[in-house]
Amino acid sequence: MNIEQIYTGCLAQGAYYIESQGEIAIIDPLREVEPYLKRAESDQSKIKYILETHFHADFVSGHVTLAKKTGAPIIFGPNANPSFEAIIAKDGQEFPLGELTIKVLHTPGHTMESTTYLLKDKNGKDHAIFSGDTLFLGDVGRPDLAQKAASMTQEDLAGILFDSLRNKIMPLADDVIVYPAHGAGSACGKNMMKETVDTLGNQKKMNYALRANMTKDEFVKEVTDGLLPPPKYFPLNVKMNKEGYEDIGDVMKRGNIALDPDGFEIAANETAAVVLDVRHQDDFVKGHVPRSIFIGLEGDFAPWVGALIADTQQPILLVTPEGKEKEAMTRLSRVGFDGTIGYLKGGFEAWKKEGKDYDIVPSVSAAKAKSNIGKAHTEVFDVRKESEYLSEHLVDAHSTPLDFLNQHLAEFPKKDDFYLHCAGGYRSVIAASILKSRGIHNLMNIEGGFGALKNAGASVTDYVCPSTL
Repeated sequence: MNIEQIYTGCLAQGAYYIESQGEIAIIDPLREVEPYLKRAESDQSKIKYILETHFHADFVSGHVTLAKKTGAPIIFGPNANPSFEAIIAKDGQEFPLGELTIKVLHTPGHTMESTTYLLKDKNGKDHAIFSGDTLFLGDVGRPDLAQKAASMTQEDLAGILFDSLRNKIMPLADDVIVYPAHGAGSACGKNMMKETVDTLGNQKKMNYALRANMTKDEFVKEVTDGLLPPPKYFPLNVKMNKEGYEDIGDVMKRGNIALDPDGFEIAANETAAVVLDVRHQDDFVKGHVPRSIFIGLEGDFAPWVGALIADTQQPILLVTPEGKEKEAMTRLSRVGFDGTIGYLKGGFEAWKKEGKDYDIVPSVSAAKAKSNIGKAHTEVFDVRKESEYLSEHLVDAHSTPLDFLNQHLAEFPKKDDFYLHCAGGYRSVIAASILKSRGIHNLMNIEGGFGALKNAGASVTDYVCPSTL
């Protein structure tokens, strides 16, 4: 038996490669499938099944492409209704894999087709569950992504999830290994653990949603409490996963167009493309193409693209570090953004050498900002998540979370300079780029964010543990 978790940190997503006696099952693959094909070839094994735990909302799975390249069937659990050919398994149905057996456990609640796959060893003993978004480590899947407005509420789905957990998962032995689809950082849950593998017994002790004495009403209240609106790109990714999508190779070929500065400028002016700069924030603040949006590859790139650009059909022009063009396009396509139409050849340095106009993000050290905070007409805007702000923030700072920045545009001063900060500097530069693209230029980014401000002795509120909020 060989089980490999293929974890992609920028998506907080786990795909799984299971091999036994030359037969392979892939669970929740990423859209770029070459690594699975190469691994199977190296193992001299054949991909027999492609298993999907549900229609994913936060990324585009590789099931359609992988099935075309291997001939392996795509398997969903009950209630799934994809537009392409697939096996819709019954609850309790078993699929042999070498010496192993994969059993379908229908566990609706996160979505109505959500399914957990139970892996049994050669002796028939329960070994592991691949729980998708039904059960995370420290949390469970949010129950608000599959609502049918007229017939089903998030409370209804939460109640169904309660039953799934109690009837299908919690009765399993404590030594069963839990392999979830996501870890900390994913928007599919609220408060996941940083670990990506655990035993079910430990989850019964640590996971608030698996308390033995928990009533259904308590579960529904706790699971639905504090849910933020899901990112706008989620339904678009569900649609792609359900109906199919273009091969990522074709997407990459179409976007791999090197444009010199003149051609790039013409394309930016004559199309509705977003100019997306994916360099490090320290480089972006020193100079960037005017009205470009910063979302750096070195942060939570794909989720922020999805949350802030939102429309997966949006044409995109890229400014990248040299050699990072392919990586940027791949990571965009992972979340369904297939509209890259070209990139700036030679990067931003080529733009500058051509004498093109460029913009900067005014920045100030935390120590200097501290000396000015509190003076008349000097406001501070905190773009961290609301939970981070409530836990601890600068006295008198405004909470304007990056996720919902567009809802706060009217709050920013029109004339007086103001400060922006996040936790460490990444999100505040994203916010600054968005504001500048909207014509708001009287801002200053605080270098190092909240952490640097605290170290500089800025006045902050008393700390409140996030778990008590």
